[in-house]
Amino acid sequence: MNHLKLYLLSLFCVVLLNACASKGTPELTGLSPQAQAIAIKQYGGVYKVGSPYKIMGKWYYPAEDYNYSEVGMASWYGDDFHAKKTANGERYDMNTLTAAHRTLPLPSIVRVTNLENGRSLVLRVNDRGPYAKDRIIDISKRGAQLLGYQTKGVTKVRVEILPEESKALKAAMLGQTPVPSVTKTSSSRYNSTNTAYYVQAGSFSQKDLADNLNDRLSRFGSSRVFEAYVDGATFYRVRLGPYSYEEEAVVTLNKVRNYGIYDARIVRD
Repeated sequence: MNHLKLYLLSLFCVVLLNACASKGTPELTGLSPQAQAIAIKQYGGVYKVGSPYKIMGKWYYPAEDYNYSEVGMASWYGDDFHAKKTANGERYDMNTLTAAHRTLPLPSIVRVTNLENGRSLVLRVNDRGPYAKDRIIDISKRGAQLLGYQTKGVTKVRVEILPEESKALKAAMLGQTPVPSVTKTSSSRYNSTNTAYYVQAGSFSQKDLADNLNDRLSRFGSSRVFEAYVDGATFYRVRLGPYSYEEEAVVTLNKVRNYGIYDARIVRD
């Protein structure tokens, strides 16, 4: 009996280890660069740029290009690659917000805008590809769903690296102190005004409904109910924030929409 118990315990441990090994890196949007780096390393990920490589007769040259911006076609990948290793050592999870790019550093942070419907999403690049039909980025299944082109398969996008976020993640991955940038001011990433960004998740005429939603959203950060008066009527607006930079609000917006509140939007005060 003791031998049987030992065998069953060993078998259980093997199954448990295999199950853990098959899990992909969890969703990291909204975490600090340091917290992201810890999770990425725990799941086998490293920071890398890589050497030039040749695929299907074409050469690609990975580089730390923090001015990268490109318009082209995006595809997505799902079940066939789920739980398999990515190019930087993580395990791919098709239900998280990640992407594959041919030359950007791994990991780096990009904004992808679907030019066919205007939707925008912040993703972490942790894999290489795509190589078919000159497509410029391959996005996770969940990312394709949120960008609104999963059923279509491909769409035209603009891909822009977020330089400060990418540099901060690199520094965290390598245990370095990031160097603050004070030279760029033209993008919404650099907020030189007192503008505050909020994620508005709902507006109600009944305060109890607003309070209920506010309680549910507290898991995503600081949330409040704001009173607004429109044409003599009182409305109760549920907002998360404030955020100094639009990118911070975008991260929360994606989480709230992923939670099922698809009408959530970013507002400025």
